[in-house]
Amino acid sequence: MSRFPLRPALLAQAAILTLYASPAMAEDNSAEDADPQRDYLPADIVVTGKRDGYDMLDGSTATKTPTPLVDVPQSATFITEDQLEDQSIRQLGEALRFVPGISLESGEGHRDEIFIRGQETTADFFFDGLRDDAQYYRPLYNISRVEVLKGANALIFGRGGGGGVVNRVSKTADIVRSAGQFDASVDTFGAFALAADVNQPLSDGVGLRLNTTYEEFDSNRNFYEGRFIGVSPTVGVVIGPDTRLDVSYTYDDDRRTTDRGVPTFQGGPLRGYYDTFFGDPAFNLSSVEAHIARARLSHRVAAGVSFNAAVQYADYDKSYANILPTDTDGTTVSLGGYADFTQRQNLIGQANLVAEFATGPMDHTLLIGIEGARQDTQNARDNVTFTAGDTAPLDEIITIPAFTTAPSRARDSDLTTFSLYVQDQIAFGEFVEVIAGLRFDRFDLDTVDLVSTTNGSRVDEQVSPRIGLILKPTPAISLYGAYSKSFLPQAGDQFVLLSPTRAAFEPEQFTNYELGAKWAISNRLLAQTAIFRLERDNTTAPDPVNIGLTVQTGASRVDGFEISLIGEIAPFWEASLGYTYLDGEITETTDAAIAGTRLQQLPEHQITAWNRFNLTGRIGVGVGVIYQDEQFASFSGAVTLPDYLRVDTAVFFDMSDRFSIQLNVENLFDTKYFPSAHGDRNIQPGKPLSARLGVRLKM
Repeated sequence: MSRFPLRPALLAQAAILTLYASPAMAEDNSAEDADPQRDYLPADIVVTGKRDGYDMLDGSTATKTPTPLVDVPQSATFITEDQLEDQSIRQLGEALRFVPGISLESGEGHRDEIFIRGQETTADFFFDGLRDDAQYYRPLYNISRVEVLKGANALIFGRGGGGGVVNRVSKTADIVRSAGQFDASVDTFGAFALAADVNQPLSDGVGLRLNTTYEEFDSNRNFYEGRFIGVSPTVGVVIGPDTRLDVSYTYDDDRRTTDRGVPTFQGGPLRGYYDTFFGDPAFNLSSVEAHIARARLSHRVAAGVSFNAAVQYADYDKSYANILPTDTDGTTVSLGGYADFTQRQNLIGQANLVAEFATGPMDHTLLIGIEGARQDTQNARDNVTFTAGDTAPLDEIITIPAFTTAPSRARDSDLTTFSLYVQDQIAFGEFVEVIAGLRFDRFDLDTVDLVSTTNGSRVDEQVSPRIGLILKPTPAISLYGAYSKSFLPQAGDQFVLLSPTRAAFEPEQFTNYELGAKWAISNRLLAQTAIFRLERDNTTAPDPVNIGLTVQTGASRVDGFEISLIGEIAPFWEASLGYTYLDGEITETTDAAIAGTRLQQLPEHQITAWNRFNLTGRIGVGVGVIYQDEQFASFSGAVTLPDYLRVDTAVFFDMSDRFSIQLNVENLFDTKYFPSAHGDRNIQPGKPLSARLGVRLKM
């Protein structure tokens, strides 16, 4: 019997089938919904009844202004809804595997955690440009595209974002057309997913869109299972010719097994136990309920002047428990464990004024913005005590009885932030553009450790600059140089505890230098390349004079190069291709490692490629490749994740304009690989050869 109740699942399936009977929306964009300022977008992108493809020329998220991506002085990778559907991807982590410069951390088997340009984060995630920083797995059923903006991004996104940020753009309501889409898929392990996307105009100028999904998880990993329910309605209201209001609510309910992977042995992953679950299936459980409500008002004040304001309230209720392998001698395995609980409430408000005007020979796009946020977090952890010892033979299922003890930690934190920012994009004729701006952040954090009864508090005020120079030899080509900074207070990216020692330290600083080029080869194809240096300073380090104390003199550096080609290469060929080279090391001894140590989970070479070839008007094939070079699991350098090459394929068959079938095959050659880790002790095996069959019906 499943450990996850199915009664809600049956209700969710019934709701999906009911929605499917309604008319719905097949395309996300329409001329009526397009921002009137974004006239740089080619007309054939804003259409109905055809694929939008893999291309994305809109760079407005990176600047908060109507800016073509070719004129944004930083590296960016976008994953469109069509690419997500072609790859049969439903969760953010799966999508990010195909983004050069990103490597995945295992996230303790219960959350999204990534490295962007060598910088680890669990919090640099955004939903329609507003922070979504709780630790959970993010779904994609209500998402129109995923945006990865690399380099220090404090001017636009605030704290953190040293290596980059990930933004999900939600689907919005169409106020004109009724249409819909229903998807169902099942894989070789028995995992399946149902999803509906329906849209209905309610009256003149009002539209309702509802995205909903139900999934059940399974894999080759013994005892692994779970289920996910997602419901996300959104209403769009055109208040007048110059004003639109969008209001949405998202409910995500995730229940799954907490899988910590396999232990390490002799400097690498333990081999031969690709399916073995090192835990207690009755104890290793993770659950998340997320409620996210958002409202956004967009208003055109006058010709060339617009205003937008957004507010988001999010409530996250998260718990997970796990028994995990800590060590093995090749015949037995040692175990540890704990249970963790987090409740978080975020309230974020943001407003932006954008003005386009000229002063003499210079054209300006001026952004003035303000943001305020309040974040309250309660977190507790209980340790595990084993009733029959903490070791077990490797050839047995690991189900040692365990129970939790008194809390090993309990803490409460209150975070308040206030930000002001200004940015000007100045065009000197047709060939030279400058983007420059500053952001001021006030960061007020109070934490209480309820176990030790110690308090920590600190107020930081930071100014983060951004400047870029863009040369335009032709309208389709840009050559740029950019400098930007970001910061992260010493409480870490989750801000649940600020120790008295760290409360005395200044925030960490990230400085990004980048030179790059972009070429809009056509309205459907963009090439990008960049070289960069990312420096991280103010990390903590052992005091060389006073043994046992900590000082703030640590530093690291990452040098890199990347190149990508995304969009329609030929009428029959769509692709997202990328390569990244990364070289990073500790430059000043830190708490983590001595100077000269290579950064953890930083593969030197990465290749990501996904291609769709349309053989006829109704038949297509997909081919994907991921290559990831070897990397250290941690700063110790004692455990290495081997390099690997994974090949995926797909076949698409449009039986009619409304009904299609697709078959996706992951890991075609059944490669044994280990794509991610959580430190030296927990390594996550990749999936073996598997297939997923899906059907799609459009109304």
